[in-house]
Amino acid sequence: MHMQKNNLHIKAFFDESTFTVSYVLTDMETKHCAVLDSVLNYDLVAGRTHTAAADLIIQYIKNKELTLDWILETHAHADHLSAAPYLKKHLGGKIGIGDGIKTVQEVFSKVFDLDQSEFKNRNGFFDYLFEDNEEFTIGNLTAKVIHTPGHTQACVTYLVNDAAFVGDTLFMPDYGTARTDFPGGNAAELYQSIHKIFALPDDTRLFMCHDYMAPGREKFAWETTVEKARTTNVHIHAGISLQEFVKMREARDKTLDMPRLIMPSIQVNIRAGELPEPDKNGIRYLKIPLNSM
Repeated sequence: MHMQKNNLHIKAFFDESTFTVSYVLTDMETKHCAVLDSVLNYDLVAGRTHTAAADLIIQYIKNKELTLDWILETHAHADHLSAAPYLKKHLGGKIGIGDGIKTVQEVFSKVFDLDQSEFKNRNGFFDYLFEDNEEFTIGNLTAKVIHTPGHTQACVTYLVNDAAFVGDTLFMPDYGTARTDFPGGNAAELYQSIHKIFALPDDTRLFMCHDYMAPGREKFAWETTVEKARTTNVHIHAGISLQEFVKMREARDKTLDMPRLIMPSIQVNIRAGELPEPDKNGIRYLKIPLNSM
């Protein structure tokens, strides 16, 4: 799917196996681009990774003769592995995420018994950590980072022209909002973060990181507007108080199963998508902590 306004062109890539939407944002004037929320395919049963989803993005960027400036994450995902290092290897660019990742790394490096010293070197695997309200460029486009914690402490929204990429903070209006029961999640914070997004101009386009096709809908969708989300989101439309939202969100979270790929995803994604180093036998291993979450 192609979306363009002014000099910003947005190309969406939907990975149905994880219900994840990745994006290529291009400044059409300079042909510089950024990739958001890439996917490294992972077969949970076989323990095998492959790069089909990322290769589609690489081929697109090469075909369009684009220069990759940034490989961005809206947060450390719990439902898919990031392909950021693979993209960087083939196309260059810097891997960026919100600086709230430090808190997430501190929590989950203990859960997975990872070498915590690795996360204290420079930016802890990432090339750059964005502060709240910080601006950066994609070619001649100016992007703004808005911290939107609640789902995780690392969650950010990237605002580029009239387009906001909200990660897991919001889903399509007929599906609702993100869960807040992971370590560091907070329903009240999510409410406040969503209202930051709702304060953007009504016609701001909102792009989701996931779509699970709400009952009654026949097609996947990942774009809406601030006005539509604020007036029709089934969990948090105008008139829903903080107390009502927190009560709903916390009750709903208790009914949810853990994401299928949470164990491999988090331990890889807090390391900016870097897989564990091979063991002495040359094989890489992921850890599965028992009875810890």
